[in-house]
Amino acid sequence: MMTGMSNLVHKSGAYSDIEIEDRGQLVLPGGREGEIAAYGRPAGTEERIASYLLTEYLERLGVEVIFGLCGHTVVGLLDALSKSKIRYVTARHEQVAAHMAEGYARATGKPGVLMTHLGPGLTNAITGIANAALDSIPMVVISGDVPSYYYGRHPHQEVNMFLDGGQFELCRPFCKRVYRVDRVDDLPRTIERAFHLAVSGRPGPVLVDVPMDHFSSNLFVDAFSKEPPFVARPCIEPAIAQRIVETLAEAKNPVLYAGGGVTSMLAAGAPELLAELAELLELPVAHTLMGKGCLPDGHPLLAGQTGFWGTPVANALCRQADYILAIGTRLAEANSSSWDPRYTFNIPPTKLMHIDIDPMEIGRNYPTFIGAVSDSRLALQELVAAAKQMKPAKRENVRSRIAESQKKFKQNFSEHYTSNAFPLRPERILRDLREALPEDGYVVTDVGWNKNGVAQQFPFKHAGCFITPSGLATMGFGAAAVMGVKIAQPHRAAVALIGDGGFCAANPSVIATAMESEIPVVWIVMDNSAFGVIAGLEEAKYNTTFGTVFLRKGKPYHVDYAAIARAHGANGIDITHADELLPAIQAALQSELPTLIRIPMVNVPTPTPGHWNINDIYRCAD
Repeated sequence: MMTGMSNLVHKSGAYSDIEIEDRGQLVLPGGREGEIAAYGRPAGTEERIASYLLTEYLERLGVEVIFGLCGHTVVGLLDALSKSKIRYVTARHEQVAAHMAEGYARATGKPGVLMTHLGPGLTNAITGIANAALDSIPMVVISGDVPSYYYGRHPHQEVNMFLDGGQFELCRPFCKRVYRVDRVDDLPRTIERAFHLAVSGRPGPVLVDVPMDHFSSNLFVDAFSKEPPFVARPCIEPAIAQRIVETLAEAKNPVLYAGGGVTSMLAAGAPELLAELAELLELPVAHTLMGKGCLPDGHPLLAGQTGFWGTPVANALCRQADYILAIGTRLAEANSSSWDPRYTFNIPPTKLMHIDIDPMEIGRNYPTFIGAVSDSRLALQELVAAAKQMKPAKRENVRSRIAESQKKFKQNFSEHYTSNAFPLRPERILRDLREALPEDGYVVTDVGWNKNGVAQQFPFKHAGCFITPSGLATMGFGAAAVMGVKIAQPHRAAVALIGDGGFCAANPSVIATAMESEIPVVWIVMDNSAFGVIAGLEEAKYNTTFGTVFLRKGKPYHVDYAAIARAHGANGIDITHADELLPAIQAALQSELPTLIRIPMVNVPTPTPGHWNINDIYRCAD
């Protein structure tokens, strides 16, 4: 067993020349008995370095992967990870690492674990952490910080202009809790609390800010003895479930409305219960962006997504409903047509029954007839049990209305699914991807046509296969998150749909990360030489695309992304004709290497049956 020497910094002073055995085992020098006793423990109690105890604790919690990027404040933790069973995946940018951790969490239901350096390390990661927060994704962020005894002296990279050692405050607006570990003795309790809070109630990220000296300080070997408690998730009372079901059964035009709380991995089994409830009461089902997959596409009761990029029948059914039961959604702006009663939800007179894990969401955006705080799956279990006691409802026109409206809507663009026009139509890209992708394959989108068009038009048979940034709608999410998804589910296909603007925003270093970590993902870059959605909005309102398209000397400017992929050693494919796309995707899914497929695409808008308030705000000068 190898031994070495280290200088360890403790709160009460510096201890030097302490022999360290492998995995941080300490051979304590003499003269420590009095100081150990000061902790209230028997003299001679065994100690070890905190970073080694921490990694072993993370192993016991079931952490399999940590995503991150190095820095001098986390070198002590990296050394412990090098001797751990935990897989460490290093990214070339902290935002990439954060999105990878989020993708992993979305595909497993377990907290994604992110490690960052202080200062620019944490600030780079903040966008990814905030994206997880707004989409209710569990994440534990462990960030290194300046030595605890240097707070406020402005040591290298400290964020302290107006608050000493205050980098943790940067995450306060969106993290469920932010902790600064002022004493190494508090590290075990803080880590336990972080993993508890990340998944309890409404999931989200928790930050643990650790001064770098604490990673190298001593803790008693049993310091990490407490594990996060099992906490039963809340459920609606049977009487409330009975009342809701009776209301829906007696309603003239009811709608069942599903959000991301139904399709989340933490609500496993909820989509099947939702389908059972809908069929028992013959309820049309609409959903949010995050709720896509709540029913298999093609189900006769599935009306589709609501809002600006929704479907006409989903918006119409919700607008004309007398009662709506919304489950696991915050009824956000994009899904609600900016809350304009002319387009999606007309509440009141429609009466809303709202079930959500977060009590703050009940009544936030609409007055609520019945509100209940509950886990989505548990609520659906109670609702199904109550519905089984009811006489089956008959609404003979619901299925035919949905079928007829969907057929009419798709006729507006169905010809594009088979069009050989080049550059390609986005609908053709979706069709070929659907044909090549296994039913349980993941589609991870960025923002733009890929997010909006997939949500509106791409059919999924299984819940959880559609992974997209909703609340923060972060450009750069897709290219990175797909790698976390593939690490979480290595035996399932994982494809990212990204615009050319989004791929640059993601930082093309994702290719290097995929190569280093042997992650055979597929990136499909839909290249329209523009920030396409914003270019379309600007052109529609102002008849210009100033600042939204990529030009060189007045002509569209394209980056050879396929060549960049090949330069990294990955597969890089340029599509030059429509017929090349399907075999290219099929080959990419079979390859053991990461593959980037660049597709020249025309910039056309996603159909918008709903409304977005920005269109009321834009004004053009005379």
